[in-house]
Amino acid sequence: MDGCPAGLRLNSGDFKETMRRRVPPDPELHSGRVELDEVELLSGVFEGRTTGAPICALVWNRDVDSRPYEEVRFKPRPGHADYTAWRRYGGYNDYRGGGRFSGRITLTHLIAGVIALKLLKRVGVEVVAYTVEIGGIKAREMPIEEIKSKVRLSPVSCPDLRASKLMEESIKKVRLMGDSLGGVVKAVALNVPAGLGEPIFESLESRISSIMYSIPGVKGVEFGLGFRSARLKGSENNDPFTVEGGRVITVTNNSGGVLGGISTGMPIEVSVAFKPPSSIPIKQRTVNLQKMEDAFISVKGRHDPCIVPKAVPVVESSLAMALCDILVEAGVIPRVLDG
Repeated sequence: MDGCPAGLRLNSGDFKETMRRRVPPDPELHSGRVELDEVELLSGVFEGRTTGAPICALVWNRDVDSRPYEEVRFKPRPGHADYTAWRRYGGYNDYRGGGRFSGRITLTHLIAGVIALKLLKRVGVEVVAYTVEIGGIKAREMPIEEIKSKVRLSPVSCPDLRASKLMEESIKKVRLMGDSLGGVVKAVALNVPAGLGEPIFESLESRISSIMYSIPGVKGVEFGLGFRSARLKGSENNDPFTVEGGRVITVTNNSGGVLGGISTGMPIEVSVAFKPPSSIPIKQRTVNLQKMEDAFISVKGRHDPCIVPKAVPVVESSLAMALCDILVEAGVIPRVLDG
């Protein structure tokens, strides 16, 4: 990680809570793989503060079993990146565990996110992410303060605890069927200053979307009402302006806090859609790349029936990273921190 301001207090213990959030407490909701996910800081930190040099952090994989992946080496999993990786890298790609296409790479998002969130906190910006949908079960809309108070009470990070229970049951049911579920994670950034971002090439939405699409399994990103705005009239979708406490705000926030690629000063709201995990034991059609003929595959090994619960802190971290970059560039976060 390069570009972190000097002087930020940081140690390995700062990462523990975020790493813990990545795995749901109920073993029936995830793959069953258990890693300590301990972060070792190798460089960029001296005497408990960042130095301004690149920060190198390391997390070891220890609970590893690569045997089930021998079959997918030449039989690509439908819906997974096995085939595109084989084509892109001429068959030299590391197929074990999915290689660089594994969800494990999101640990790097979390590590950078912890640092970004600490920096954002210094300028009063807060980011919270939560599950809004799994398998077609949708959470009700809730005030942000209620969301913040209840999201950690849910094993699937859904603050609507009634919907959370239904989501849990649905994941467990589909797991017994040998199938999987997708869903939607929403992230909200509070107290973001107005005027951040650029039109056209470096728009706020472009930069946030770019990092969201780097998360494995993401197939859609929306701001505010997103695609729902296409079904509204202008009079319904527009956010009327008003003055409150000496600042301009909007009565509604259908735009998700961004207009013309620039922040409005209202909460930035981004929703991220995740596809169902492709590694399922149900028999599926594929091909044998060695023989160049049709084949079948039933994926074995430890795989998540739904990645949405694990993705919540990843989406939160990703939004924090994008905003942190922009705030550093704008000079809102200084290059050298005091205190």
